[in-house]
Amino acid sequence: MTERTPLLNYRLSASVNESERQSPQAGHAAEQQHPRGPRHRSDNEGQSRKLSTFFGVVIPTLLSMFSVVVFLRIGFVVGQCGLYQTFGMFLVAYVIISLTVLSICAISTNGALDAGGAYYMISRALGPEFGGSIGLMFFLANICGSALYVLGLVEAVLATFGIPEDGIITNHYQVLNSGYWWALLYGTGIALLCLVVCLVGANIYAKATFLIFIVVMVVLLTIFISFFAVTPRVVQLPAEATLNPSGNGTLGPITANFTGFKLDTLMGNLWADYTRDYTTGTMMTFATVFAVMFNGCTGIMAGSNMSGDLKNPSYSIPRGTITAVIFTFIIYNLLCVLEACSCDRLLLQKDYSFLRDINIWGPFVTIGVYLSTLSAAMSNMIGASRILYALARDDLFGKVLSPAKKTSHSGNPWMSVLLSWFLVQLVLFSGKLNTIASIVTIFFLLVYAAVDLACLALEWASAPNFRPTFRYFTWHTCVLGIVGCAVMMFLINPIYASASIAFMLLLLLLIHYLSPTSSWGYISQALIFHQVRKYLLMLDVRKDHVKFWRPQILLMVANPRSSVGLITFINDIKKSGLYVLGHIQLGDLSTLPSDPLQSQYDSWLSLVDHLNIKAFVNLTMADSVRHGVQHLLFISGLGGMRPNTLVLGFYDDCVPKDTLIDPTLSCSQSVDLSSPSHDIEGDSPPFHFAPLRGTSDKLGQSADGKALSPQEYVAIIADAMKMCKNVVLARGFNEFVRAEALPAQLFSQAKSVVFIDVWPVNLLRPDSCSYVDTCSLFLLQLACVLNMVRAWRKATIRLFLCVEEGRSVQGAEQKLGHLLKELRIKAQVYPVPWDQQAALHWQRQGDFNNTSRLSDEYLTAVNQLVLDQARPPPAVRFLYLPRPPADTRRYASYLHQLELLTRDLGPTLLIHGVTPVITTDL
Repeated sequence: MTERTPLLNYRLSASVNESERQSPQAGHAAEQQHPRGPRHRSDNEGQSRKLSTFFGVVIPTLLSMFSVVVFLRIGFVVGQCGLYQTFGMFLVAYVIISLTVLSICAISTNGALDAGGAYYMISRALGPEFGGSIGLMFFLANICGSALYVLGLVEAVLATFGIPEDGIITNHYQVLNSGYWWALLYGTGIALLCLVVCLVGANIYAKATFLIFIVVMVVLLTIFISFFAVTPRVVQLPAEATLNPSGNGTLGPITANFTGFKLDTLMGNLWADYTRDYTTGTMMTFATVFAVMFNGCTGIMAGSNMSGDLKNPSYSIPRGTITAVIFTFIIYNLLCVLEACSCDRLLLQKDYSFLRDINIWGPFVTIGVYLSTLSAAMSNMIGASRILYALARDDLFGKVLSPAKKTSHSGNPWMSVLLSWFLVQLVLFSGKLNTIASIVTIFFLLVYAAVDLACLALEWASAPNFRPTFRYFTWHTCVLGIVGCAVMMFLINPIYASASIAFMLLLLLLIHYLSPTSSWGYISQALIFHQVRKYLLMLDVRKDHVKFWRPQILLMVANPRSSVGLITFINDIKKSGLYVLGHIQLGDLSTLPSDPLQSQYDSWLSLVDHLNIKAFVNLTMADSVRHGVQHLLFISGLGGMRPNTLVLGFYDDCVPKDTLIDPTLSCSQSVDLSSPSHDIEGDSPPFHFAPLRGTSDKLGQSADGKALSPQEYVAIIADAMKMCKNVVLARGFNEFVRAEALPAQLFSQAKSVVFIDVWPVNLLRPDSCSYVDTCSLFLLQLACVLNMVRAWRKATIRLFLCVEEGRSVQGAEQKLGHLLKELRIKAQVYPVPWDQQAALHWQRQGDFNNTSRLSDEYLTAVNQLVLDQARPPPAVRFLYLPRPPADTRRYASYLHQLELLTRDLGPTLLIHGVTPVITTDL
């Protein structure tokens, strides 16, 4: 190849993977059954792993890093930058790639590494989103890289053997026709040669690359010998290099000197002297030369991408990759020194193929260029096919790539090879790839950065199973590797770098939303766990302050089928606080063969996903519902995130309705989610909740059908208050429309307003009219919290002020309005006379806590008063919940009074607050 091929400035690394012989489903199952590795390998696959460190890692990496840069661009770098800056450039470049090599070595020695190379490492570490997006970009980069080198080889052949466009033949070996279609024909022939090698398999490819490696090493040896053996001579410069850079048509120098080793020559090549590149006419700078030089340092993943063919990947990849990197670094720097000592500046700047002119036998360099370019084209094609096969096998893109799964009896993915060759052939029609050469290099740099990111994430997650045998890395090296790759991307071409990152993010989002859930494990979960644990330890309950209070709710659910409305409503009222769905199964674990709750978690988590709520699930087993609730109140949450409010469904004789089936009762999906054929979120398990059995499905239900007793229900309320927990009893939410749909539904009606009614007075104590006790303020706070939720912001809070004759209505109203203003709560105050209802209270003496002295007539009258004030009816009511009586014999009467008070009121919350939650301080 001649110096007239600027597209060869760019180095595209190879990726060669040997595929597996099994489906992804079988592989996923094997990950759980075989501790020796992530996948169970068949006998044929085990036989295909034959490559040693030298043949499988060292040779592919060396050829990928050398390519044509060693023959055509080393002199260019020295001529433009000088020896000092060249040393600095190589040092910086090799520091960048060495940091990535450390990450590759760490990941490759952390357990069994399967076929897939970089794609396998990234996808198994960062999850399918990153792995799929980076894998597809790596595949496209290899496709374009293969076509790039095919065209580069065609140009190199035509430069030597092609008939010039002017028809003037100067050498007898110029016999090949030139032109677009002829070049396409030659390129097709070279691509077919690569196809044949790839179809035969990785073994023949390894043998072919070994022969190429031998030839390239011989050529390098002749180059080194030539610097000492060849006498000083005058070298004829290429015709285009002799034109005057000013563009006036005059000629510049037409010859340059190979001086041999001279101190004057070395001194003249120490410092930078940037000129125009005679092939492109572009003025060179440090950044442009560094970008060209850096392409000769990439290709470090060629060995790791052979992971499917290596006998021992964890042993071979670190040793082979590091060996290749050190060897190329030494060779590059030796060549730089030899050229700086023996070639004058003009020769280095104006003749990129001068090594051919000073070689002991000129065709040696031409042969080296041809074979290194052919090797690069082959390795990119076979690498692309292995990546495509790995992507197809993992089903990240559905059925689109399913044909690429087909393999031969020996395990060669022949269909992936054919598809890769077809895409390479399509790219060859472009004729010139100069415009995409830099973005291909950027794609590779993005892959390197992703490997560093994968290693960084594994290190930061502090997962016990991440313990690679290669320990010469830290999170600092990973960060520096990412930064170095990012800097190089934007140094090469900031526009292409930005576009490639945007393309990667787009692919990431598509795979995230369209691909099925994988069983590889998600590093994000490990990172989240690590950070959450750290911040939970920092969340000190001793520093709690009322200014930052928020509801942290434990909602007890016996059967979600009858509780969808309540579950979704409580999700609105939690105000970014902790939300736990609690469930109790009655039984004794000592009499059971295993824990029955473990099999129920998936159904509950699927319910959380289906209802689109932000809640945790906590299940427990106890000998009684009361003990179960105590367990959950004691153990739910961690550190400073513990429930402060207990929500219970109301105890009444209402027949529960299955709102997971009936779409008219909630905004849930109108399908029977109990059906075994129904699948939530693709791979999630179906719901397995027991069918409703009548009024017994309240807070808890034993296996023999024994329901929770009223006595035990009230005892649970008393227990929660003893534990300083706020208590909320929810009634009438069976027919509650899901909260986010309710306001939009009602607001769409003409002149319709949604109301939240608050009765902050203890209606069971008509002798008490206080609106400023802890419980009353807790009601106001919860109503305000609900009103702050996006779906309820247009709702209006109506606050009802119960007044008796003889008291100043205006004064009480002003006092309450002033309180609301101080509390920053926007509400409409409505005075409600209730002399008639209070008169029905037959006795106002004795123990005020004795609520059994209320008559049914009084309670019915108060219930009717609440109903009469609801014009129009509110979406939900907040009522004051008094404490249960101290005498446990009156629990049944207490529950009966609550039932009469809230009868036919619709969705209602009976609320009792035990802790201050409102402050007027800043």
